[in-house]
Amino acid sequence: MHARSSLSEDQREAAVAWFEKGVADTGTASLLGVARPPVGRLYRRWRIHGRGALMTKPTKRAYSFEFKLALVERFAAGETAHDLASEAGLSSPKLLETWARAYRREGSDALRPKTKGRPRKADGPPPVEPSELERLRRENERLRAEVAYLGKLRALRAQERR
Repeated sequence: MHARSSLSEDQREAAVAWFEKGVADTGTASLLGVARPPVGRLYRRWRIHGRGALMTKPTKRAYSFEFKLALVERFAAGETAHDLASEAGLSSPKLLETWARAYRREGSDALRPKTKGRPRKADGPPPVEPSELERLRRENERLRAEVAYLGKLRALRAQERR
């Protein structure tokens, strides 16, 4: 059973048995006394994969750019998403529709694989080592600030004693 499915394994088996008898998703949901949306998702997978809809896939598949582009172009030419999904072995026609939407919105680059993780830092010039004079000036500033802080601290403590 799929981890996010609200149907138990027995309900899924029974639903597929009803699908095989010719009952669609709405009727099956009524017969089983369960909500229609999960039965509808199972029904769409069953139309593509048959009894294989009951099997869970262990990993998420990655598709090449060329594969996606070829399917999207055929979909745009008028072939149905359902037929293309079953021919290509996609998990759902919705996946193809998502690719087609991205293709229309952003062009073919939207179908290219995305890099994972955080982008690398830009390789700029290495940090410049400060000169001896600059290093001493910074240290002098820090020490002046420290002396000023300690002076104010002594003044506050002297006020508290009074």
